[in-house]
Amino acid sequence: MSKKNKNIQKPTKEFIFQKRNYTFLFVGLAFIALGFILMSGGGSDDPNVFNPDIYNFRRIRLAPTLVLIGLGIQVYAILLNPDKKKK
Repeated sequence: MSKKNKNIQKPTKEFIFQKRNYTFLFVGLAFIALGFILMSGGGSDDPNVFNPDIYNFRRIRLAPTLVLIGLGIQVYAILLNPDKKKK
């Protein structure tokens, strides 16, 4: 009878990203969500009446800028290498 090797190592499961990556991912998601929340609204109750609030600064400049910043943070979080040692 042959003995089975009991010292077989199981592969360890590791996450692709570290804690710092996930932190930046969630910050980026918060920026994107805030941008979409700021973009919402501005409609009119009566379809025959024009509401000029749809063209205010918040919806035209601020909200899309926040979404783009959030997307930039997402790209940074994906490309971030937390294991890189500082020299």
